[in-house]
Amino acid sequence: MTRRGPTRTSPIRCAGCWLLALLLAVPLALASRAVHAAPSLHYPATAGGDAASPLVIHGALDLPQVRPLLDAFHRDHPQFAIHYRNLSTLALHERFLGAPAEADVLISSAMPWQYRLANDGWAQPLETPAARRWPAWARWRSELFAVTFEPIVMVVNEAIIARFGEVRSHADLLALLERRDETLRGRVVTYDPAISGAGYTYAIEESRLSPRYWELVAALGEAEAALAGTTGEMLEGLIEGRYLVGYNLLGSYARERLADQPQLRIVVPEDYTLVTQRLALIPRQAPHPAAARRFVDFLLGERGQSVLARETPLGALHPALEGPGTAAALRRRLGEALRPIALGPGLLATLDDLKREALLTRWRREFLRRERR
Repeated sequence: MTRRGPTRTSPIRCAGCWLLALLLAVPLALASRAVHAAPSLHYPATAGGDAASPLVIHGALDLPQVRPLLDAFHRDHPQFAIHYRNLSTLALHERFLGAPAEADVLISSAMPWQYRLANDGWAQPLETPAARRWPAWARWRSELFAVTFEPIVMVVNEAIIARFGEVRSHADLLALLERRDETLRGRVVTYDPAISGAGYTYAIEESRLSPRYWELVAALGEAEAALAGTTGEMLEGLIEGRYLVGYNLLGSYARERLADQPQLRIVVPEDYTLVTQRLALIPRQAPHPAAARRFVDFLLGERGQSVLARETPLGALHPALEGPGTAAALRRRLGEALRPIALGPGLLATLDDLKREALLTRWRREFLRRERR
């Protein structure tokens, strides 16, 4: 694919794309207004560091998950003042396009958007031994790096399993929903792909992977499933008992939040399991590039990856690491059922205006099929 210099994301230009623009405008406008209130972490510089030259990280990564990484990095490098802002995937992307010289590092699970930034020339290379040794399947050139390995899971209340039987696969979930049992009406939750970059990514990957995906979307609609923008929203509803089944949640977040919720079971589908990776890049206009390079190098090294494996649920993919919390352990457990989302040009194709509009239009049509009867 031809490489270009930094350009803004192309405006919506196809006939009929006004609907997509409308769907995206409201959440992005709200995100823009609330961005200064985004959850954040701050670490002061010590050991002679220059607090006027901080390391600024924008991440679609909640504070409990990122804190161990930042704690460890700051212990190793106390000379840096660190400012971390937690944003949703689409808000992170839009904020960067509006202020490309604001952040030193971007970390996001919305893989197509991160790939697009790198492909359009917004990222600068990282040329360190750790970067050069990073697995080829987990990086693009020397500019975009996958740093986690996170399965996409279901969460099922034990009461549903006791009543209807085990749910081990997508086929089992479809069969459960097709029962049309009133117990499930309005008690299922999943991503809204129109407002969630991660949710859209999973939708397009599954539409390619499973011939029965659209049947499942229709069944979710029949069950009057609730639509959410984040895994955190879904988990909150599941814990509170508002929902009995959650579909396509980030397994890393679910494992941590549900550790003390025995009534909720995490299901890693045995037929196929999508795996997402959080992608890190250093913007070409990063205001503090030396600090940014030091931090991303830490993420790719055994030190940072060991913290990921031991102290977070995010999943380390460093090839030298074994044991719980690593990609190697997950591969041994699930084998061919794992379907990591490929880091390559196929991601860029998912953001084509016409293709995006077509997928979201069909998703909504299938989901709302019951209203046309």
